Amino acid sequence: MNPTRWLWIVILFALCLSGRATAQVSSQTPSTGAGHDLSSLDLESLLNTKVITASKFSENLADAPGVISVISQDELRRFGGTTLQEVLERVPGLSLASAYFTDRSLIAARGDQTKINGGHVLFLINGRPTREVLEGGLISDLLEAFPVNALEKIEVIKGPGSVLYGSNAFSAVVNLITKKAESNGIAVSGLGGEQGAKGSSGQVMIKRGSFSLFGAGQFHQRPNWTTDYRLPVSLIGDPVAPVVPLVQNLTLEDRGDGAYLGASYKNLAFMSSFTEWHAPSFVRGSTASNKWRRGFADLGYTVKATNDWDMSFNATYTRNTFDNFGYPSIGRDSQELVLEWTNGVTFSNRDRLTFGALFNHVEGQETYFGIDPPFQISDGSRPGGAFYAQWDHQLVDTVKLVGGVQVNKIDGTGMNVVPRAGVVWNPTPHVGVKALYSGAFRAPSINETMLNHPGLQGNPDLKPEKVGTVDLSVSYQANRFQGALTYFHSRQTDSIVVDTQPVRWRYLNLGEATFEGFELESKYYLRKSFFLTGSVSYQANEDGNENYNVTPVPNFGAKAGLSYRAENGLTLSIFDNYQGALNGFSNTTVNPSPMAYHLLSSHFRYDLSRYLGSRDKGGVAFFAHAENLANYQVWLPDWGNNSGDTMPVNRGRTVYFGVEFSLGRE
Repeated sequence: MNPTRWLWIVILFALCLSGRATAQVSSQTPSTGAGHDLSSLDLESLLNTKVITASKFSENLADAPGVISVISQDELRRFGGTTLQEVLERVPGLSLASAYFTDRSLIAARGDQTKINGGHVLFLINGRPTREVLEGGLISDLLEAFPVNALEKIEVIKGPGSVLYGSNAFSAVVNLITKKAESNGIAVSGLGGEQGAKGSSGQVMIKRGSFSLFGAGQFHQRPNWTTDYRLPVSLIGDPVAPVVPLVQNLTLEDRGDGAYLGASYKNLAFMSSFTEWHAPSFVRGSTASNKWRRGFADLGYTVKATNDWDMSFNATYTRNTFDNFGYPSIGRDSQELVLEWTNGVTFSNRDRLTFGALFNHVEGQETYFGIDPPFQISDGSRPGGAFYAQWDHQLVDTVKLVGGVQVNKIDGTGMNVVPRAGVVWNPTPHVGVKALYSGAFRAPSINETMLNHPGLQGNPDLKPEKVGTVDLSVSYQANRFQGALTYFHSRQTDSIVVDTQPVRWRYLNLGEATFEGFELESKYYLRKSFFLTGSVSYQANEDGNENYNVTPVPNFGAKAGLSYRAENGLTLSIFDNYQGALNGFSNTTVNPSPMAYHLLSSHFRYDLSRYLGSRDKGGVAFFAHAENLANYQVWLPDWGNNSGDTMPVNRGRTVYFGVEFSLGRE
């Protein structure tokens, strides 16, 4: 690590300590009223510091064996957001990213955007995995269409999670934890804005004895973006792609809709979701419209085998389709079924074991519609299985040891093992130290192993991609303040890349990359009504040939939010996501370069229920939400298209105004 990086770490650690001192002074300030000051409440209640993703059982954030950021229900209410991507962009270490074709909307964790899809980030819905298996990890539909109003909170593990969650839990695990019905109620809202911006959402809750049902749905449409797109010089005269003008005036659409349903009766639970997103693609200078769809369902049964042994059985199904209307005119359809047996055993107040076994089956097809009749260029299926275990041992009152392993076997590959080990030390009730090592893998996708395209061939002998990550973290939390400084170092091996040397390209395990950096994040309640959050992150990377900063993700990012939420129903919030510039593009692109930018958003809400005498039964609320207030038009690298140029990603300012009607208490 060079001296500049060490300097950043020292400076930010000093900031973290200054935040600790501020928190200590604040916690000594006398409370001015139980209903108005945070000092009458603990941080656990306000910041949702109980987490479940790192161990599959509930524990304090400081005790969890992972570097975890939590977006609480309070933050979701304060800052709003029309899409999951907008919400996740606020998380330290996560960055907006994009690719040229089949995953236009992406989130990159810690700079890891070595793929042209989201295959290195695993999404969970209430702890159950949802994966796309044909391409290897498309996530655009979730980011753009999963109903944000269904969320209770989000837990994000930065770093590997394959010991408990298997393939794709590579650089991050995002657990979408949904609301549950605790009463009866219904809410609907509608919103609109200039230039055709519009949306709607709704939710329903039913509670009858042991039966509960929660449902939510959401639709949004951003204004069409009309912009000029210039054909990159490197793509002029491409013999494969259709001939297009050197300058095209394009109108780009962006709309999505999604729904979630969760129901439970005693020990039986069922949940399902649907997401669909429409947006453009850019392939060899040609533009087309794409449609992503995902159906997800899980049926689970829990049983208490003994007083100290909890057991669950789950059947989880995900189906993904992708349709491209234009060049290269393809359609994809894939599905995964996971049958899993999970156990949590408490041997004593010092020992806890999580273990389980699973079987999964994946299959998918890709069809080329560019000629008549259409023909399949990929068609395959394969089974797989795994066993995993993770042991938490409280060595002494202040020190916990963690060890875990997953052993998995995917048809066509050898036995694969990924480990986890760590020490969690809490020398005082307010200070936590974590030293963790975790491994992860991403299984080769069906296309990577079985594709039979005239220009690209699959390879049935591919090995899973691997990563090993070291995390060193120091955290502090008090009554009003929560902060953490983390250093990470990741090494990826056996990366699956396209070998372009032969006449017919093919997939091979050729690549490797190393990532390192730090994240500083904090949350602070000045009072119960005033909330402040901020983070700074830095990452640098190099590939196996000692090429530096090889991913299309900025080295530096900073984020900050301020919110006022009063008991009279008024909420005012503003959040800024700053991403630094990317090197090497300013003098080489014919389209706008990927410059540094601020994604500034604001949220206003005023609940009139107290004036209507219906505060406990529902009422009416007005709200407004603005995205990209600074009006930056964001162009990002044409990642995966090998053009050396850029493509449009964010049109600029979009403002929505809306009204919500509700009955019953949320």
